[in-house]
Amino acid sequence: MMRALLKFARVVDEISEVGGKIAVGLVLLLVVVGFYNVLVRYLGRFGGVQLASNVFIEIQWYLYSIIFLLAFGYILRHGDNVRVDLLYARWSKRTQAWVDLIGTFFFLVPFCIMGIWVTINPVLVSWGRKPDGSWGMWEMSPDPSGLPRAPIKSFIIIAFVMLLLQALAQTIKYIAVLQGNAEVAQAMEEDQGGHGELLE
Repeated sequence: MMRALLKFARVVDEISEVGGKIAVGLVLLLVVVGFYNVLVRYLGRFGGVQLASNVFIEIQWYLYSIIFLLAFGYILRHGDNVRVDLLYARWSKRTQAWVDLIGTFFFLVPFCIMGIWVTINPVLVSWGRKPDGSWGMWEMSPDPSGLPRAPIKSFIIIAFVMLLLQALAQTIKYIAVLQGNAEVAQAMEEDQGGHGELLE
């Protein structure tokens, strides 16, 4: 049973790793779009014409949001989330595993489920779902030449699902560590120490 659960955890780890790599790639695209927005704004002022567009401004903050949302699972896997280590750092690995297990399973997992639950209806409404169950137009940006809101709002659900899957994977690994699985403990130690892998 544990072998099958660890296999599931490895698959989730790979999904989170892909999400992290996509997020890093989007950072480069975000920089390019941001540079373009600044460039055309100043060129437009210099030439007395309107070169900037709300499309590219919104693309910029869409990219920023997607980067942030896609990185959830990767951050949890690699332990890059903010911690208050006043006591935690002094505890034994076993005690740390217990604290991580309890915190992840009893707090993070329910939080993800709640996040998915409360987000589903607003996202469906954004896609055009009406109270009577019929479908209408997508929610659009109120700005001229703005983008549809529905696709970016859908990333909120994707982010919560990815975070939930990684939380379950971490829970499985914590249990394996508490059962004395040295291989999993070593792999987790390497994950926690490999913060810069994507940027190398």
